[in-house]
Amino acid sequence: MSDLRIRIRDEILRDGPIPFARFMNLCLYAEKLGYYETPREIGKAGDFYTSVSVGSFFGQLLARQFAEWLQPLDKNGAGAIQIVEAAAHDGRLSADILEALQSARPEIFDRVEYWIIEPSLVRREIQQDALSRFGAKVRWFDGFESVPSIHGVLFSNELLDAFPVHRVLWDAAKQHWLESCVDWNGTGFVWITAELSFPATDILVPRELTPHLPDQFTFEVGRGAQEWWQRAATKLQSGKLVAIDYGFTVEEFLRSGKTRGTVRAYKQHRLSDNLLADVGEQDLTAHVNFDAIQNAGERAGLKTNALLSQAQFLTGIFEGLAKSPAGFNGAAKTVKQFQTLTSPEHLGRFRVLIQSR
Repeated sequence: MSDLRIRIRDEILRDGPIPFARFMNLCLYAEKLGYYETPREIGKAGDFYTSVSVGSFFGQLLARQFAEWLQPLDKNGAGAIQIVEAAAHDGRLSADILEALQSARPEIFDRVEYWIIEPSLVRREIQQDALSRFGAKVRWFDGFESVPSIHGVLFSNELLDAFPVHRVLWDAAKQHWLESCVDWNGTGFVWITAELSFPATDILVPRELTPHLPDQFTFEVGRGAQEWWQRAATKLQSGKLVAIDYGFTVEEFLRSGKTRGTVRAYKQHRLSDNLLADVGEQDLTAHVNFDAIQNAGERAGLKTNALLSQAQFLTGIFEGLAKSPAGFNGAAKTVKQFQTLTSPEHLGRFRVLIQSR
């Protein structure tokens, strides 16, 4: 039995069944034991692909858009401006963005500060090695508590889907929400239901629709992601707050016909519904509820500019690049990357939420 499995078992034996959000948090982030707390490959050799895995063109497109957003904040060269990346994984996207700015927009590169918010010491060491050539241009923070006010762009790429979520189940007979929790039966982890560990008002399914939900209809509540987004919003004094991730609005989810929620496990590019298996050795992820995230930002005073597909977002940047004086060289490799990034069957279906202050 693995050390992480023992740790979770012992917590349950001591304190009783735990909400799935707690189980997911331990599986992913337990110090030195969780999935993201041990070095992992992303891409073909890992468990899943991201837009960064496709190649450097994703970072180049983001750099172009970020430069345009930063330009109005950099009038007369007065005051510091920042690009702030939350959870930079292995640092590849950071490097792609910085290299693109250095090459195509040196005036922005010279003035911008690149900050990374990374609570994981393991990840931070990997990033520092990958970005060492940029020297003092890059700064690290372990959380928002130590981050100064931000004037610029604060963004995350496939971060919010990795926040632990509560799973709630609709009891059609009792017309009542229950929470899906994890227990230990003596030989392994098992599911049980319990009363909600948080206010039912956090469940954004319209009340008028709940009487019509099928029994055991499953929905996720990402309270951690919402709280994180609201903290991010309070740090942004001027500029853009951007999330790139896969997810839905509540209406989209209800229209999709899905009844068992969206939490899934990934291991070696294989999708699994067995969320309690391979503790610490498989990625656990849930679709982002963009209604909840958007509401969190607006409560903090942000204005919502757009909720787009990644295909729409990147195509808009690409079209501007093609019309620029430098143009676009159309290299076959770059064109292939763009097609993969915008394909509706693949990464193009990701969503981009843009808010501003």
